[in-house]
Amino acid sequence: MQGVSPEIMVHKLNVHPEARPIKQKKRAFGVDRNRIIKEEVEKLLKINYIRPVQYPEWLANVVLVPKNNGKWRMCIDFTDLNRACPKDSFPLPRIDAMIDSTSGCELMSFLDAFQGYNQIRLAPEDQEKTSFVTEQGTYCYTVMPFGLKNAGATYQRLVNSISKTNWQKHGSLYR
Repeated sequence: MQGVSPEIMVHKLNVHPEARPIKQKKRAFGVDRNRIIKEEVEKLLKINYIRPVQYPEWLANVVLVPKNNGKWRMCIDFTDLNRACPKDSFPLPRIDAMIDSTSGCELMSFLDAFQGYNQIRLAPEDQEKTSFVTEQGTYCYTVMPFGLKNAGATYQRLVNSISKTNWQKHGSLYR
């Protein structure tokens, strides 16, 4: 799998030790939506973003969210898992300050990291905590998915570590 080397950055959940694992009751979907979920799961398996899992302690549901183009985005309801994780207080840049800092700039560029969150691996000991259920089976993430409480802070930490080469003298970075 390509992506950020685990030696540079790995996402850890830091679940409270006293937290009790929760298995959400499986939600029912119609035939069309189950087909969409199946196709997305097959795609994620093929690129090693998820893997099959047996006997997970934590179990979440799939949620399909409509996109502007009429298609669906498969998300996972990590509500219960997120409640069991402390907030990572790593500072995120303030958008207004970043916009103000562009005043007087001669050149501005925007970069978009392709599937940025998915470039960061999930700590092996935390992978099965991201388990979710579908008609085809149960799976867990091997990479940092959207929807985890502290994913934004982890991604910003990575962006900041990449930018340590005097970037602040010449610009700003934001996840």
